[in-house]
Amino acid sequence: MREAMIVWGGWMGHEPDQAAKIVSDMLTRHGFEVRVETSTKAFADPAIADLSLIVPIITMAKIEKDELANLTAAVREGVGLAGFHGGMCDAFREAVDYQFMTGGQWVAHPGNVIDFRVNIAKPDDPVMEGIGDFDYRSEQYYMHVDPSNEVLATTTFSGEHAPWIEGVVMPVAWKRRHGKGRVFYSALGHVASEFEVPQMRTILERGMLWAAR
Repeated sequence: MREAMIVWGGWMGHEPDQAAKIVSDMLTRHGFEVRVETSTKAFADPAIADLSLIVPIITMAKIEKDELANLTAAVREGVGLAGFHGGMCDAFREAVDYQFMTGGQWVAHPGNVIDFRVNIAKPDDPVMEGIGDFDYRSEQYYMHVDPSNEVLATTTFSGEHAPWIEGVVMPVAWKRRHGKGRVFYSALGHVASEFEVPQMRTILERGMLWAAR
């Protein structure tokens, strides 16, 4: 049986406890044995090197040097990493090694919760198969992203809330490699209720399964 670890915490406005329960149930249905932790200390456990998948759901917060070193080493050696929204790519803002691994960092969401469109960049990718462009209501993430990411979906900023970024095409979902490990990220999922949107849920579910070894 493959093993996954979810670690939740940080800013509670993203409802990380509720999201962790939803993600745990998703993975359990796919046959994973799921371990749920609520402290970054879990990242320092040498046993994480034997996991199939790690899912961080921690907005902001801090990570200790030994925790980060053990986490990044585990991914480099093949443990999968997958996550969504601020829980993965607005965690540990001071930890550049973490950002190097995840492939992106949130910097703004102009207009806060707004309506925007998600465009599928790679419709033939198994993660995106059968999913067409769709409208979405959430925070439209503006991110600093790694050019080595394999971008699966994008969104285009209208400029309504920040005129200087009108027309900017921003990655919404991507996959990448970090050493031997597979890394997946989706910017969708501000609060737990967004898991009710079929496209959001399916993209994350498939992305986690792709990342897991």
